[in-house]
Amino acid sequence: MKLGVFTVLFGDRSLEETLKFLKAQGVQMIEIGCGGFPGKAHCDPKVLLADDTKRKEFQDVIAKYGMEISALSCHGNPIHPDKAIAKKFDDDLHDCVLLAEKLGIHQINTFSGCPGDCEDSKYPNWVTCPWPEDFLAILDWQWNEKLIPYWKSFVQFAKAHGVDKIAFELHPGFCVYNTETMLRIREAVGPEIGANLDPSHLIWQGMDPVMVIRKLGDAIFHFHAKDTKIDAYNTAVTGVLDTKPYSDELNRSWIFRSVGYGLDTAKWKDIMSALRKVGYDYAVSIEHEDSLMSNQEGLCKAIANLKETMIFEDRTSMFWA
Repeated sequence: MKLGVFTVLFGDRSLEETLKFLKAQGVQMIEIGCGGFPGKAHCDPKVLLADDTKRKEFQDVIAKYGMEISALSCHGNPIHPDKAIAKKFDDDLHDCVLLAEKLGIHQINTFSGCPGDCEDSKYPNWVTCPWPEDFLAILDWQWNEKLIPYWKSFVQFAKAHGVDKIAFELHPGFCVYNTETMLRIREAVGPEIGANLDPSHLIWQGMDPVMVIRKLGDAIFHFHAKDTKIDAYNTAVTGVLDTKPYSDELNRSWIFRSVGYGLDTAKWKDIMSALRKVGYDYAVSIEHEDSLMSNQEGLCKAIANLKETMIFEDRTSMFWA
């Protein structure tokens, strides 16, 4: 495994400043936002695709600090019911693939997206219960008329440009948000679809990251290192479906935390061991979204905790057995 960082938290710094800092912390890989919600602070595909010199400068500065790009990330909603919004996300995703091809990268990270409930919808409609029966009719329409057709088409485009791994972050609010929906879209579209597994979104849904890792196995393409802390009192009173602002930490049922501030170190060791058991040997990419810490402190604490829990070296032969 290699220690990585999702560089969007340093959007106020240049790429070189960011890499210099991360190199000093022992980081080995970077995940770079190039459109959609993560923005384009460090990587604007339209600029880099249009200018060979700027693209080489981009690659050279990454090589200068001995880094690898684990994935280009372009999280968005390309099946948004507002056609203008959907087109913007779709354009960004296509540019992301074209840039990945130029850079020799075979993987992008994104969201599955979520449509509305009909062709005339204005906003996405995330269905979370089976009754009244209207909800199942919506879900059937979303998957069969929007989600599956879009990703079947997009996978063909991506494969034609050398990108054969499209990793969905399992994120509530989108059609693919848990283990079952991840496996369902993979079965419907193909093995090019996999997971950018982020434990923080599993924990507040009541899922166990270790068990999810074991179930998904080789469908895990990328891993986000982010934690969640459940507030026992608020959850007992309100439940986990909490729409209060993330800044209302005292009253929310759960908040995102830096690695080790939600789950304990022993659990993070179990997560890393489970990843090794299923054959995952790639980036452990820190995504900092801890509202109780500064970006730098939260990141550095996550790095320290992951250095203790990650498994960096190849296993040796079992001389004792």
